Amino acid sequence: MASNGPLPTLSEISPASESRLDHLDDHHKNVTHNLELTAVTTSHSRASLYFPDGGLRAWLVILGSFSVICGTFGLMSSVGLFQSYWQANQLANYSPRDVGWIAAVNIFLNLFLGVQIGPLFDRYGSRYLVLVGSVVYVVSLVVLAECTRYWHFMLVYGVVNGISGACLTTTALAVVAHWFERRRGLASGIAFIGSSVGGIVFPLVLKSTLENLSWAWALRVVALIAGVLLVVGNLCVRGRLPPRRNGGTVDLKCLLDARFGWATAGIACFEFVLFGVLGLLPSYGLSQGFSNQATFNIIAILNAGSAFGRFFSGYLSDRWGRFNTMILTLLWSLIVVLAFWLPVSNNVILFYTFAPLFGFGSGSIISMAPVCLGQLCKADQYGQFYGTSYSIVSFA
Repeated sequence: MASNGPLPTLSEISPASESRLDHLDDHHKNVTHNLELTAVTTSHSRASLYFPDGGLRAWLVILGSFSVICGTFGLMSSVGLFQSYWQANQLANYSPRDVGWIAAVNIFLNLFLGVQIGPLFDRYGSRYLVLVGSVVYVVSLVVLAECTRYWHFMLVYGVVNGISGACLTTTALAVVAHWFERRRGLASGIAFIGSSVGGIVFPLVLKSTLENLSWAWALRVVALIAGVLLVVGNLCVRGRLPPRRNGGTVDLKCLLDARFGWATAGIACFEFVLFGVLGLLPSYGLSQGFSNQATFNIIAILNAGSAFGRFFSGYLSDRWGRFNTMILTLLWSLIVVLAFWLPVSNNVILFYTFAPLFGFGSGSIISMAPVCLGQLCKADQYGQFYGTSYSIVSFA
C-alpha cells in the first residue's frame, strides 16, 4: 500500500490536534479510575458475602447475644412469677386478667417494635441500639422496684421495659446472621440458650430475695444481674456487614413472599401457646393444689429442658434442614401436651415430667423460628425480615 507522505513531526502537530490528544488521555485516565473503583467495590461486596462461621470474634458476638438474651428473654420467661407476686400483694384488688395485661403489653412491644428496630439495625448497626436499650432497660427495672399502683406497673414494666427490650432482643438475634451462615442454626441455638439460663437463674433469685428481702430490694438485685449481662453484651455484640443504604425505615415488601407469610403464621400460633404457658403455668399449679415451691421450680425445670432443646435443634438443623427440624419439634411438643399435660390433674410427678419435655420442644421451636426466617432472605435483610415477622407475631 502506497504511502501518502511522511508522518508529521511533533512540532508540526496543530494546537487543535494537541487538544484532542489531551482529551483522549484524560478520558483514558477517567475510565481507568472508574474501573479501579468498580473493582474495589466488587471486591468489597464479595467479601461481605463471606461468613466466618466461627473464630474468636464470631463466638464473642454469640457470647454477647447470649448475655443480652439472658437478661431480657430470660427475665421475660419468669413473668409468671411476677404476676403471681403482684396478684398476692400490690395488685391484690385486681383480677388475674387485669394483672396479665401488664405482661401482655410488655411481650407485645418486645415483638411488635421489631418492624422498626430491624431496619434500623440493617441501616445503622448494633452499637447504639444495644447501648440505649441497655440503659433504659436497667433503669426501668430499678424504677419497677418502687412501683405500688397498677398504672405504675403498666407504664414501667409494660411500656418502658417492653420498648427497651425490643431494642435489645431484635439486635442480639439479628447480628448472628452477620457472622454465621452454614452453622447459623447452632450459633442461634447457643445464643438462645441465654433465655433458658435466665429462665432458671431469675426464678431462683426471685424466690430467695422475695423470701428474705422486700420487693424493692429483690428487683434491685435483678437489675444488677441484668446490668452485668448487658455490659457483656455491649462489649461483644458487633455487626460485620456494611449497612444497607436504603434501610432504616419500615419496609413491608417481604409480606409479598408467600413463604414468609406462612412461616410467620406458624410462628404466631406457637408463640401464642408458649407465652400462654409461661404466664399461666405457676397459676395453674396453684389452682391444682401444688405448693408455691412447686410453682417456682416448674418454671426453672421448663427452662432447663428448653436449654437442651435449643442446642440440639440448632445442631441438627444445620444437618437435617431448618424447616425439617422445626416440623419435628412441633410434633414432639404436640405429643407431650396430649400425653402429659392433659392428664395432670393433681399429679405433681406428672406435672414435673411435663415441664422439661415441653421445654425441650418449645425451646427448639423458639430458637429455630428466626433461623428459618433467615432462610428466606439475604443476610443484610435479616433485621427487616425478623422484625416484620415478629411484629405480626406480637398480635398473637
